[in-house]
Amino acid sequence: MKPTGFLFRACAPLLTAGLSACAVGPNFHQPDPPRVALTPTPLPAATQVADGKAQVFRTGADISGDWWTLFHSPTLNTLINAGLAHNPTLAASQQTLIEAEETVRADQGGLLPSLSAGFQVTREKVSSAELASFGTSSTGTIPAFTLYNTDLNLSYAPDVFGGVRRQIESDAAQADYQRDELEAAYLTLTSNIVTAAITEASLRGQIDATDKVIAAEQQELAILITQVGLGGVAQAQVLQEQATLAAAEATLPPLQSQLAQTRNQLAVFVGAFPGDFHEADFTLTGLALPQDLPVSLPSAVVAQRPDIQAAAAQLHTASANLGVADANLLPQFTLSAQLGHEALSTGTLFTPQTLVWSLVAGVTQPLFEGGTLTARRKVALAALRASGAQYQSTVLSAFQNVADALQILQYDALTLAAAQAAEDAAASSLTVTTDQYRLGGQPFTAVLTAQTTYQNAAIAEVKAAASRLTDTAALYQALGGGWWHREDVVASCCGIIP
Repeated sequence: MKPTGFLFRACAPLLTAGLSACAVGPNFHQPDPPRVALTPTPLPAATQVADGKAQVFRTGADISGDWWTLFHSPTLNTLINAGLAHNPTLAASQQTLIEAEETVRADQGGLLPSLSAGFQVTREKVSSAELASFGTSSTGTIPAFTLYNTDLNLSYAPDVFGGVRRQIESDAAQADYQRDELEAAYLTLTSNIVTAAITEASLRGQIDATDKVIAAEQQELAILITQVGLGGVAQAQVLQEQATLAAAEATLPPLQSQLAQTRNQLAVFVGAFPGDFHEADFTLTGLALPQDLPVSLPSAVVAQRPDIQAAAAQLHTASANLGVADANLLPQFTLSAQLGHEALSTGTLFTPQTLVWSLVAGVTQPLFEGGTLTARRKVALAALRASGAQYQSTVLSAFQNVADALQILQYDALTLAAAQAAEDAAASSLTVTTDQYRLGGQPFTAVLTAQTTYQNAAIAEVKAAASRLTDTAALYQALGGGWWHREDVVASCCGIIP
């Protein structure tokens, strides 16, 4: 009989028992999704029309994996593709997932026997005293000798109460958590790039509106200076217009600073240095507003949100860890076997006379550990309860996030409609007031007031249009971003540098 066959046949009964045993501790089941409405009041069929457009709510509609393409911006699509390919945060998340998956594979080896082979050569010299202890005497010098030893060692700890399997379950749940965190990283990155692009477009719109106001005020100032020279108006009006112009010009540097910071942030999102980032500019006219808005069912929200799934994975980990703590309180079984040969020469090493073997079975029951094992079980139980509460908190926050996104879109349309009406009225008022002032029908202070009102209204209209785009992106992020239609993990792991 072959040595390995002998050892495995000797271990077969306990091996079979260990693999078929039941695991102690709770079996994990993810909590059922809440049976609630997404918003306190039913959603309308569509938002109010603003800028000639209304957004329609589509209950149960699916979400595209590349939802950002709905903004119809080739520049945005290119930027997001660059971010998905080069963002270092994604690369770190991919490696963390690989680490977690390999940890599971490593722990799975604990379910199988461990087999090792060894070969040893020992040079020894025995003293006369040692021979005498065995009842043998020698009157001459005892020569040194060489002992050759070769052996196979098999050890196995049957997982009778499932402690190893619960540990594997815990690590597998941790791998699920890292996978959900990776999907969350993808979702966060794409959403951040979209939001930053809209922010850039908004800032450029505000800068353009401010430039137009400044140009108009500069023209008005030039007219006043001419009129002062002709004696038609007082110098005080020139000073007032200069102050108004300076105030308008003072609003530009903060906008330009924010624009520069936004561009730098976009560079980092795509894994580039700010000095190397030369992508095309974003403008509000270059971004289309998605007309159809998905509204997922509550049960779908739970399945689609990476943060909820990550919280469920942590709850699963805590549940499995309680099983590990329970198993540690129970007897631990071990089985080991050794088969080998010992000889004084290599020529006789593998003869039947040099065969040595041993088979050892043991069981260990913890009796006194100073309360350590009991305390660790209480720790695991408290961690399980804490994870359960954290899961509930995550679900509540997620549903709040979705409700906020759905409801704010309704008010965004109202805000934009009002802002557009205010901008139109302010522009008309400024034109009429300026004409009346030149004809002597209005004081100059009325022109200054009209100028300030128009500047504020123009900037508010730009901000409202940008908010509508930003909050649309926020809805797609709140509903999970369609990651289930992509293969982020599979596609990205293949290209990682080892």
